Amino acid sequence: MNKTQLKLTSTEIGTLWGQYVNGTMVNCVNKYMLSIVEDTYIREVFDDAIKITENQMKQVSTFILNDGFPLPIGFTDSDINPNIKRLFSDIFCLDYLYLMAIHGLNGHVISLTTSVRKDLRDFFDTCLTDGKNMYHRTVDLLLEKGNFQRDPYFFPRANPEFIDSKKFLDGYWGDKRPLSAIEIGNISLNLKKSIMAKTLGIAFSQIAGSKEIREFLTDAVETSNDHIQILSKKLKDDNLPVPMSWETEITESTDSPFSDKLIMYHTGFLFLTSQSYHGLGLAGSMRYDLIVDYEKIILKDLTISKNWFDLMIKNKWLEQPPIAPNRKEIAKDQ
Repeated sequence: MNKTQLKLTSTEIGTLWGQYVNGTMVNCVNKYMLSIVEDTYIREVFDDAIKITENQMKQVSTFILNDGFPLPIGFTDSDINPNIKRLFSDIFCLDYLYLMAIHGLNGHVISLTTSVRKDLRDFFDTCLTDGKNMYHRTVDLLLEKGNFQRDPYFFPRANPEFIDSKKFLDGYWGDKRPLSAIEIGNISLNLKKSIMAKTLGIAFSQIAGSKEIREFLTDAVETSNDHIQILSKKLKDDNLPVPMSWETEITESTDSPFSDKLIMYHTGFLFLTSQSYHGLGLAGSMRYDLIVDYEKIILKDLTISKNWFDLMIKNKWLEQPPIAPNRKEIAKDQ
């Protein structure tokens, strides 16, 4: 049997649908950033990122349409004004592309491992290759410009060691043990993502057209800042450095290059994906205080996500993904 003639599974169509909506959103942001970036090397990376995404979206469209599903609206050039004045610095744009490359890589891995059809697996293989190349290019360029933020490091001990006491789990009473390398790695990554979410939230709150959305964004910024304070304290308590903030890389512009729909969707995307990263942080923690802190952070994420969901529905901005047939309703209509 021809593998490309297999019907898309619910997982495959859901993955493709999400790839299209998220991909068109990120592509709009990249187009705006390309229009304001002055550095030649950063411009080249953004130009290639846009070409890669547009090629991927064409292929995703073909997969969806060939199986009879309607193509999502997603985001188009009507959601951006690329000629508006600068909102971000060049180096912030590059760091944004670096972090979104990480998101993209993680998404492509999941898409590949949940796909069965050979043509889909080949496609996501290509996406992974493109994503890895983009990750390497953004890291290399950030390093070259002296703006890549390395995670904390420490000197190695002489020999392997085993945990010899339940005190290893303590975090509230007595002396806390130092953070493990796994815990530090998760804290550092979550901090970088929270700092990005906070920075974008501040920028979006300056340019959003709706007062209700600006108020939501203010709450989102405060939530991201709470996350940053909680996680930063853990590193500082062990005399470890924390990632730098990006607020100073936002201009004072109040002219919006993005539609309110795009602003809201992007904010929701960051908070929804952060729940999975915070969940990984929780799963990799072996100190009680860290576990409790991650639980608090995830709960705050859920609150913001609920408010986001309500606003998106109110403004009719949230597209419905393909859903299974309602057999009870079908039976009633007979």
